[in-house]
Amino acid sequence: MRLYCYLFIVFVGLLCGSQVVAQTVVTGSITDGSGKKLAHASILIKGTTRGVTANADAKFSLTLVAGSYTIVCNYVGFEAVEKKIKIAPGQDTLSLPFVLTKQVYLLNDVVVNSKGEDPAYAIIRKAIKKRPDYLNEIKKFSAEVYIKGQLVLNDYPKSIFGKSLTPGNFDTVKNRILFLSETISDYYVDVPNKERIEVKSSKVSGRSGGFGLSNPQIISFYQNNIALGNGLNPRGFVSPIADGALAFYNYKFEGTFYENGIEISRIRVLPKRKYEPLFSGIINIIENDWRIHSVQLNLLKEQQLQLLDTLLIEQLYVPTKQGWVIKNQVIYPRGKFFGFAFSGSFVQVYDQFNLAPSYGKKFFGNTYLKYLDSSNKKSTAYWDSIRPVPLAVEEVKDYAKKDSLEKIRQDPKYLDSVDRVRNKFSITGFLLTGQAINKQSKKTRIQFDALLGSVNYNTVEGYNTTFSPRWTKRYEGRNSLSIEPLIRYGFNNTRLQPSATVRYNFGKKYFNNIGVGFGRKLFQFNNDIAIPETQNTIQTILFERNFLKLYEARFFNVGYGVGLGGGLNFRANIQFQDRLAVSNLNKPVVFVDHINRSYTPNTPAPASTTNFEAHQASIFTGVLTWQPGGKYIELPDRKIGIGSKAPTFTLTYKKAIPNLFGSDVDYAKWSLNVADNLPLGLGGSFQYRATAGGFINANKLYAPDLQHYFGNQAYISIEHLKGFQLLPYYQFSNQSNFYTTVFAEYHLNGLITNKIPGFRKLNWFLVGGVSYLHVNNMVDYTESIVGIENIFKVLRVDLVNGFQKGEPVRTGVRITVPIVLK
Repeated sequence: MRLYCYLFIVFVGLLCGSQVVAQTVVTGSITDGSGKKLAHASILIKGTTRGVTANADAKFSLTLVAGSYTIVCNYVGFEAVEKKIKIAPGQDTLSLPFVLTKQVYLLNDVVVNSKGEDPAYAIIRKAIKKRPDYLNEIKKFSAEVYIKGQLVLNDYPKSIFGKSLTPGNFDTVKNRILFLSETISDYYVDVPNKERIEVKSSKVSGRSGGFGLSNPQIISFYQNNIALGNGLNPRGFVSPIADGALAFYNYKFEGTFYENGIEISRIRVLPKRKYEPLFSGIINIIENDWRIHSVQLNLLKEQQLQLLDTLLIEQLYVPTKQGWVIKNQVIYPRGKFFGFAFSGSFVQVYDQFNLAPSYGKKFFGNTYLKYLDSSNKKSTAYWDSIRPVPLAVEEVKDYAKKDSLEKIRQDPKYLDSVDRVRNKFSITGFLLTGQAINKQSKKTRIQFDALLGSVNYNTVEGYNTTFSPRWTKRYEGRNSLSIEPLIRYGFNNTRLQPSATVRYNFGKKYFNNIGVGFGRKLFQFNNDIAIPETQNTIQTILFERNFLKLYEARFFNVGYGVGLGGGLNFRANIQFQDRLAVSNLNKPVVFVDHINRSYTPNTPAPASTTNFEAHQASIFTGVLTWQPGGKYIELPDRKIGIGSKAPTFTLTYKKAIPNLFGSDVDYAKWSLNVADNLPLGLGGSFQYRATAGGFINANKLYAPDLQHYFGNQAYISIEHLKGFQLLPYYQFSNQSNFYTTVFAEYHLNGLITNKIPGFRKLNWFLVGGVSYLHVNNMVDYTESIVGIENIFKVLRVDLVNGFQKGEPVRTGVRITVPIVLK
């Protein structure tokens, strides 16, 4: 915090008559010659990196002490204007409006070479050559960063999913602010990969205890590939000055202009082809230095921008003794989703640069982003004194309206009235999406599953239904309690299966949880629920295939999970099962009789073809997960893990303990898993998961204790990188001392398909993969996958082939859908 702001706060807080440094508030608006507002223009004190940014109404506010200053106003595409001012001691305010004129570009010295090439190409080649120098020119720095994010609802549909959007259930005011937040942070960087953010103040409209957007993201066009997130394009976007940029872009020289005696060339950037991840717009390059001065670059849907319709990026750099640093960055998203049209602006203003900071060995550590205590409790007076971008009129109204509404919404009577509306019975919720009963004043919620998915058919129970309401109570921080009773009833075997699960989440520093389960229920032989019941119901009714294999057990289990820091997490569980074999109904219903097909016995063939004898099993499971370099977001009351770029390792040990609670089983097994997702830029991405494991001993075990693998005999695919899409469910279950599985997929993310005329407009992507299983002295099995994903943004279709020595090639089609069938 600046010294004079600190003294001012102390003065007010203590209500004393001490002297403070007199300050003058310089305000003004920024327009062009026609009176058009130039939103987010930059205001700088000449010769420094200190300054502010105009708001969406093109107004600014700058606080100065007495003295003489030269104030510079910049806006991309307009001539910079300088004004000298003198502030007298005791002066309270000063009005300083700016009127900018369109930049006049000089073309007198334009020389076209013998090949008829635009002079922009020579400039860009020099900028490309200097790109690596400027990429890491400043090895480390610290700065204060102000971030303001705003999203506005521009339009909305009359209804969605058959539900009318009326004032009774939706705020139907167009062009209203949906989200508004501000943060001020200290940002520390040590190139290439050390960052730390300390949030000093944070504010969210309508959420007094909320934390705003706080992660500075400098979009460096000195990078070859600009990664803006998988949602916008998993391949990233090619920088206009990337090493290979000349193969992707056309350039047009639009002239030069001068700023503080520095000659700057204005280059228009034009994609050579559609459906490539490319920018269009303006990049201004400083002559002789060949570095970026400012940019105004667009991303469009036709350039493989996803989710949004357009994304505009504006940046302005300013000089220092050690090099140029970013001063302002503004991102303008615009899009439409299910008829909801929205737009926004995300402003970042950098100030108080220290280009020679001294960091201790443990300065960065595992905390990437830290919200300091009371950072979200700052007063309105504090924000009015500190923000470098004054609030626009609509933003002032939004804070006032939502802050007053928040107080109303904290009234239990108001919360109860809202709950009465939201808790009304809905046929859609009852049948398809589930129904909830909320009691916001008590922080409780009861969730009921939809009827679809709760009623199924299998050959053991016949028609069956499951009723499992989940009651949840939220406490302070991350603490919460959930109780989930489960009542399952088979109508044909007239068997009731009651059970319950209780979980408590807690932990101030890291996430901890403890859970207890007990009762009687039906388990799949693969306890990891390898076969979704709804899929099995469909297969049974339509195709006379009863893949689901079950046994019954009275059980109890106790589990505990704890975060250890440093990317480490541990969980342990001890479970007891009193197991009983069950058989198919005497006469299960055959819905569609298929020739040469009948229901199979309720055993996990070929792993086991007979029912096991009744027995007990007490099993301990310990799981240690580690992602090296794991980073955390630290809130005042808890830490949240956000992972790292390293692979994730998972070590599992399972021990069956003989004689404990009468346990009959005795074995031990282990597994070690490693998984990662490797971004390849324009080349797409590569994902893999590899596991090795086996039994240390197998003195006594039963079919549920075998090493099972995720197979699939339905047309709906199972989770990729976790199972085999064509493998029969219990085909290779074993008790071998060693096995290994490898799953790998290469997602092209538009590579190749974006070059196929006609097809490229669909924005569908190719994907290829391989899955491999090796079991000692038993089998080597391989699957190859070739597919198309991103179909209508959500679907994926794969052609899968399975290979096993001495066996015919298996071939099948698998479809991935966004709805998980339980």
